[in-house]
Amino acid sequence: MALIVLAADKGAPGVTTTATALAAVWPRPVLLAECDPAGGDLAYRLPGADGGVLNPAKGLLSLGATARRGLEPAQIHEHTQKIVGGLDVLAGLTHGEQAAGLTWMWGPLGRTLAAVPGADVIADCGRLGSYPQIADLMAEADQVVMLTRATLDHVAHLRERLSISKAHAVVVIADPRNYRASIDDVRRVVGQSVEHVYGLAHDPKGAELLRGRWGGRLDRTLLIRTARDLARRLT
Repeated sequence: MALIVLAADKGAPGVTTTATALAAVWPRPVLLAECDPAGGDLAYRLPGADGGVLNPAKGLLSLGATARRGLEPAQIHEHTQKIVGGLDVLAGLTHGEQAAGLTWMWGPLGRTLAAVPGADVIADCGRLGSYPQIADLMAEADQVVMLTRATLDHVAHLRERLSISKAHAVVVIADPRNYRASIDDVRRVVGQSVEHVYGLAHDPKGAELLRGRWGGRLDRTLLIRTARDLARRLT
C-alpha cells in the first residue's frame, strides 16, 4: 500500500509522537516503523499489548540481521510487535552506533516497506542530516512529510531543507493558542517549496496519555483530535 515518511530538520519537534498519534488514528490498516538511524525509543516508551515491555532486540535490529540474505515484504511482520491498543510496531535501533553496520539497508528497507501487503506504513525517520543514507529510504516513499515548530530558527532550517530535498507536505506542531496563525505563518514562508502545510496541536498532556493510557481520555485530547484531521488529509 503506501509508505508515509515523517522527518524533521532541526531540534525535536515531535516526530515520534506525531508518528504514533497518526498511526493510532489511521483510517486504514497501518504499521508504525521506527526508522531513525540515530536510534529510537518506542521500545521503552510504549507498553506491549500484554502490558509488559517491548523487546528492543526485535524490530529493525533483528530484521537487519536477516536482511543480508534478501528482504521481502512478508518478512516485516516477523519482526513487529503489538503495543497496547493493538497497533503493530517495527521497533527501531536503540542507538546510533548500530546504524554503522546497516548503511546498505535503508534503500531495500524503503522498497520493502512500500510493498507491505494489506497495510500502509508510517515511518518515523527522525532528524535528517547526520545519516545521509536515510535518503535512500525516503526516495521510496509515497509521501514525505516534514515536521517543524513555528519558530524562526526551525522554519529557516526547514526552508533550506526543502530547497534540497523533495517533500509532499509540512506539518506545523502548533501552540493551540495560536494554532491557525502559526500554520499560516509557516505557509507564507515555505509555501512555494511544498504543496501542503498542515497542523498538529502541541499537546504535552495528550502526548503523555499516548504513552500507554489509551482510551476515552486520550481520544478527547487536542493531540488526537488534530491527528485525526491530519490523517484524513494525508490519506
